Amino acid sequence: MALFEEHASLPPLRVWDGVIARAVEGERLTLSVVELDPGAVIPEHAHENEQVGLLLSGSMHFRAGGEERDAVPGTTWSIPANMPHDVVVGPHGAVVVEVFAPRREDWDALERDAPRAPRWPA
Repeated sequence: MALFEEHASLPPLRVWDGVIARAVEGERLTLSVVELDPGAVIPEHAHENEQVGLLLSGSMHFRAGGEERDAVPGTTWSIPANMPHDVVVGPHGAVVVEVFAPRREDWDALERDAPRAPRWPA
């Protein structure tokens, strides 16, 4: 990856059905802009990566570590490594920015979608 790139030029990674991410990889972390389709469901899962995020647009029902939250733009989260969490996306979809540490090496094997215009920025 080049030192600088445009967000729109990053290849969309198919993370889940209805969920794509454009990722910037550092040596020790992953920064991603994630686009979630309306009604998409991210089933309960956990990973070794600490995960922090910010909802830019749309809405989501988030559950992590026994807590639940209806997230709206401006909501942030900080999920420790290996904590189970899941998400149900609202009726208008959502766009989030997330950082994972260590980097999401498991995403290296994800299918890349054809380039397309991102939902964010509008």
